[in-house]
Amino acid sequence: MIVDAAMRVMGAEGLDAVSMRRVAHELDTGPASLYAHVRDKRELHELMLDAAMRDIPVPEPDPERWQQQLKQLGLDQARIMVRNPGIARIAMETLIPTTPGILVTMDAMLGIVRSSGLPARLVPPACDGLALYVTAFAYEASLWSSAQDSEARKRLEEINAYLDSLPADRVPHLVAMREHFRGEGIDHFEFMLDVFIAGLAAQVNASTSPAAPATEPRTGSRGR
Repeated sequence: MIVDAAMRVMGAEGLDAVSMRRVAHELDTGPASLYAHVRDKRELHELMLDAAMRDIPVPEPDPERWQQQLKQLGLDQARIMVRNPGIARIAMETLIPTTPGILVTMDAMLGIVRSSGLPARLVPPACDGLALYVTAFAYEASLWSSAQDSEARKRLEEINAYLDSLPADRVPHLVAMREHFRGEGIDHFEFMLDVFIAGLAAQVNASTSPAAPATEPRTGSRGR
């Protein structure tokens, strides 16, 4: 109930409006009653992130379909965050998430990447990189999707006008590519998701190739 109220406040007024006092007002009670269930605003934010992540379907890792599964998981995460502006920001600010919904999603990503055949030592950094990209995209997309007030629209128009005015002799590539900057965000995201996954697949192929060189063990000292 508390988390649902916090999500409603965020949806209507933005993440900055979510405070223990504001959520208590939404529930027609006093802030003290919330502290019996939630330690502080930081914990409340983490519970909100957890609630959003629980809506993401978690597949059973399939070695034959790991690339499609990983892409779908990334798309699902991004869409949930964009649909709930503020959630991506919470994800960026949460150092080590430990709630069940988040852990299940993290575990699913680890399982999918593990099923690819990628060496175990590379699985965590691969998942970390993908999670960072998904969250960063969703955070930026949330900013633009919530740009409904006149000030945000004005700022966007100013940026577009400035980019349109750039001199071709000074920044020829920016001018030449200008029209492509206006593409749909999700299309750009999907392209980079494909690139990331293709890179992982290349690493899997390289690590399983008979010609792949053996890695020299590290001794901890130079010249040995």
